[in-house]
Amino acid sequence: MVDNFTPDSYLYISEEEKEEEDYFDYFYDQPGSEPGTLNINPEAQPSKIILIDYDQNNAIRKVDLTPNACLPYLEKNTVSWIDVQGLGSELLLKEVGEIFNLHPLLLEDVVNVPQRPKVENHKDHLLIIGQMVRPNKEEDGFVREQVGFVLGKGYLLTFQEDQITDSFDLVRERIRTNQGKVRELGVDYLTYLLLDALIDGYFPVAEDYEQRIEAIEEQIIRNPNRKMMEELYNVRRELLALRRLIWPLQTVLNTLRRDNSGLISAEVQMYLRDCYDHALQISEIIEAYRELASSLMEVYQSSMGNRMNEIMKFLTVISTIFNPLTFIVGVYGMNFEYMPELQAKWGYFACWGIMLAISAALVSYFWRQGWFRPLDEPENKR
Repeated sequence: MVDNFTPDSYLYISEEEKEEEDYFDYFYDQPGSEPGTLNINPEAQPSKIILIDYDQNNAIRKVDLTPNACLPYLEKNTVSWIDVQGLGSELLLKEVGEIFNLHPLLLEDVVNVPQRPKVENHKDHLLIIGQMVRPNKEEDGFVREQVGFVLGKGYLLTFQEDQITDSFDLVRERIRTNQGKVRELGVDYLTYLLLDALIDGYFPVAEDYEQRIEAIEEQIIRNPNRKMMEELYNVRRELLALRRLIWPLQTVLNTLRRDNSGLISAEVQMYLRDCYDHALQISEIIEAYRELASSLMEVYQSSMGNRMNEIMKFLTVISTIFNPLTFIVGVYGMNFEYMPELQAKWGYFACWGIMLAISAALVSYFWRQGWFRPLDEPENKR
């Protein structure tokens, strides 16, 4: 299918909701499997190929291509971006591997997900594995998607799990409208732009966690409860998972900006330094939020301790006031005949008066000592 590469052509991305992904689920090969075995997830989406081919003057986009149909574009003096979306079609993926002469272990890395972010040099190819994230619209947290980059001479292969959405629309728009240097430079610059878009996708996720932490902090101060502790635990757990995704990317980018394979020019390596700085900034932000979540746990425990102290102080005051009253009632409740007070005309009222006087004296004493003042109120404030 040929696309005229008009603005409307970008509406091919479906708006259907994607099924929930769990970024802690891993799919492993069967024990004893032959190296290079493709472990296709039964729930993976069918694979389709979208090609964008461009130079300084023209840009075309074709969808639903076969791997063989991409070969003629590789012979031109253009940049070819072959985007394989969906990892559920084993035959198509193997055909891509044969046509582009991909090593079986390389193809295994891009198909068997998720993999740890890494970069590997395979003779004429450079393999880059990254993890793309975006906020989860249905609930708190984020959605993870693996993206595999195979950089060759004049072409870039990308392998994505999802056909619905990604972080690369802005790059596609730059190619279509010829913005910036994307059409002037080679395929290595395209790789940089995609990696930069992938890393920038972490910022909205980090902003979501900032808002969640601020909301939890406000609730802890106003009304701490057990639900807040559970929410904080989930936040720390998710931030740890996010850190495990972005941390190896720093090593990947650091390796790429020192690459000597000849596939990445010195000019693009300069751009990759900026990309590395963004990844480092994201890591620092995530680490700061994890520390803040940990400190909020301490604030929660302190708040619950203060609440318990208030309760214990109240119970202590009540017990102290009622102890002498209980003593008086207990003494005169024995009803011995020789107790002279039992025959007194005003004994009952005198007993009540004594008990009320003792209670008033104790309340007055505790008030002067500040026992009725909240724990967070200054001592000079009454």
